[in-house]
Amino acid sequence: MRGQVFLFFAVLSLCSVLGQVSYSIPEEMPKGSLVGNMAKDFGLDVKRLKSGKARIFTRDDDEYIELNNERGVLLVKDRLDREALCGQTTPCALHFKIILENPMEFYGVTIEITDVNDNPPSFEKNDVKFKISESAVTGSKFILDRAVDPDMGSNGLQIYRLEPTDNFAIKLYDQVDGTKNVEMVLTKALDREKNEHLSLVLTAVDEGEAQMTGTMKISITVLDANDNAPVFTQPIYKATIKENALVGTVVTTVTATDADVGSNGRIVYSISTKLDDSRGLFEVNSQSGEIRLKATIDYEKARTFQINIRASDDGGLVDSCKVIIDVIDINDNKPDIHILSKSNVISEDAKPGTVVTMINVEDADSGENGHVQCAINDNIPFTMKSSTNDFYSLITDSDLDRERSSEYNITVSCSDEGVPSLSSSVTLTLQISDVNDNAPVFERSSYEAYIVENNTPGLSIFTVRARDADWKQNARVSYILEDSSVNGVPVSSFVSVSADSGVIHAVRSFDYEQIKDFHFRVKAQDGGSPPLSSNVSVKILIQDQNDNPPQVLYPVQTGGSLVAEMVPRSADVGYLVSKVVAVDVDSGQNAWLSYKLQKATDRALFEVGLQNGEIRTIRQVSDKDAVKQRLAVIVEDNGQPSRSATVIVNVAVADSFPEVLSEFTDFPHDKEYNDNLTFYLVLALAVVSFLFITCLVVIISVKIYRWRQSRILYHSGLPVIPYYPPRYSDTLGTGTLPHVYNYEVCRTTDSRKSDCKFGTAGSQNVLIMDPSSTGTMQRIQSEKNILDEADSPLEVRNI
Repeated sequence: MRGQVFLFFAVLSLCSVLGQVSYSIPEEMPKGSLVGNMAKDFGLDVKRLKSGKARIFTRDDDEYIELNNERGVLLVKDRLDREALCGQTTPCALHFKIILENPMEFYGVTIEITDVNDNPPSFEKNDVKFKISESAVTGSKFILDRAVDPDMGSNGLQIYRLEPTDNFAIKLYDQVDGTKNVEMVLTKALDREKNEHLSLVLTAVDEGEAQMTGTMKISITVLDANDNAPVFTQPIYKATIKENALVGTVVTTVTATDADVGSNGRIVYSISTKLDDSRGLFEVNSQSGEIRLKATIDYEKARTFQINIRASDDGGLVDSCKVIIDVIDINDNKPDIHILSKSNVISEDAKPGTVVTMINVEDADSGENGHVQCAINDNIPFTMKSSTNDFYSLITDSDLDRERSSEYNITVSCSDEGVPSLSSSVTLTLQISDVNDNAPVFERSSYEAYIVENNTPGLSIFTVRARDADWKQNARVSYILEDSSVNGVPVSSFVSVSADSGVIHAVRSFDYEQIKDFHFRVKAQDGGSPPLSSNVSVKILIQDQNDNPPQVLYPVQTGGSLVAEMVPRSADVGYLVSKVVAVDVDSGQNAWLSYKLQKATDRALFEVGLQNGEIRTIRQVSDKDAVKQRLAVIVEDNGQPSRSATVIVNVAVADSFPEVLSEFTDFPHDKEYNDNLTFYLVLALAVVSFLFITCLVVIISVKIYRWRQSRILYHSGLPVIPYYPPRYSDTLGTGTLPHVYNYEVCRTTDSRKSDCKFGTAGSQNVLIMDPSSTGTMQRIQSEKNILDEADSPLEVRNI
């Protein structure tokens, strides 16, 4: 193989040809033959060919050359026949481009196909016949069909030989178009009487390395004299025809004249020589000389045709002329659009001006019919720029956002400037790949949830949700509990969050009485790289349950002493005996309390206020009423289910202290009342005796006890009720509570937050009875010296 490599590079703009290389190879090379080392000639690394998916781009359907990416060389892929590829066109060359991607580049390659002597000269007809008058003068010319050799240069037709040479010789005459006419010249007059028929052989010879020949047999019939040959009115005829002309269209008419008359003057027209590109396209009327279109023609395949027309008379004399037919182009080809890139994905973070793909556009027409303008559809972030005459770049002209549009259908429309204009279009579907440019967004700006106290650990409270506008891994949201503390305790010991679902679980059981609410933050983080996140505030509110029974503040139930409320026998209806005071540490309706009299010594004597817990008489107290009265009051809250507490209230119905003392000396604290009359008589006798002895001791020791009783108030170990009731008043003004109590009550719906403030009473007395002692001691506490009143009657007063 003989090859010459011509390599040149030019600094061109982006998306234009980066280099051009030319090779020269002979035709008919075996398949797989080396054409040239493209990688070396362009200075490219073989790895670049692989990564760039190097390939050959050509507009032709047939591919004669292939690219070996492993070696970076060009190889013969299919048979190269110069005559089939180019005909008589010189030089004969293949043009294509090498396309590389990532980044997109392309290189121009031209391969010149040189001729080899692979075709012998050939005649269109194997034999021809002439009728020549014997009167033909020496020097008469007879035009022969020339041989055709598709090869070029020295491999083409060079010489003709005619045998025998007794009467004729061969001469070649140059024509205006550069071809040569073959003429048989009469060198010796014919003698029909000697030889009526002559048989000659015309041999065409080329000068290739392996010389090849072609022959044509010439049969000559000698006629009587015909001394005038036909003559064409002009040697060359020129005509034009549109490429869309219908079959049968008259292209032109040739005319020849013959001075002879009769049969010697009758002219017959015929096509003597047709070039390869005009074979079968035209025909001539043998009588009129009209040349008509025989088949359709295409300007893009051949723009000019040449035909040799022969005019012969019956005497065998001939003349010839050349007809040159020019084809007029019409706009019959649409622009041909080809997308060069095979990639249809671009990242959404691509910068404006990024090349998406290259587009090759060609129109086979000529002139304005082949001038093409291209555009793309509106309202998309792309534009087209022309890099060379036939190539366009599709680039981004603004930022992309996959969340706004994940796919674009880009329609490339191209139209030529012909009249009427022809256009074509192609649609490129471009996918926008995702980048992690969106942080998760919670459905709410903050969350608030409720959970009932005494819950089971692990209980699901509620769910937080965040959405991420990105795709796939970039949109996968994980939930994280941010570090914080509640009252100095890590929030993770209160709640946990599911990383995948965002479900908030309680880690512990909550107590409304200890904590009512707490705050924490949850972070939503996507799976991108780097990850993006956002957080949200969550407030958990603990809801109360009725899990606490009422607590009785007054009267205080002690294990070692008894407290009795004293009611005079003169008490009238509605007399305020005492008041049960209770609270409930729950809240809301769970802390709404009601009071009921559960059991009493005499249920017909007392009643309890449903809402205020006040114990009042419901009839006039009489002498028949027992001194000892025991009331069982039940306090219930309004929860579901309800909880309750029971308090025992002891009431002494008496007018004097000794009477009370005698009755309550042996008062059992935890024993049920006995209604047996005998028991009360015995008990009354014992109390009277005890009071008599006590009064004597008191009168004698009153002065001694002043100081002791003052000290006992502060140092005694006996239980003292630490509760100061609100102001009580006797509606009838006849009760045993003449003193005035000033107090302030501040209450909220949550009983635990109640604030009771009591003023100082004018006189506060407590009767405390200790069954374990041998006597009963009255303690008196007062801001004044109560001992000054020791001579006054003993009072049992409500606390």
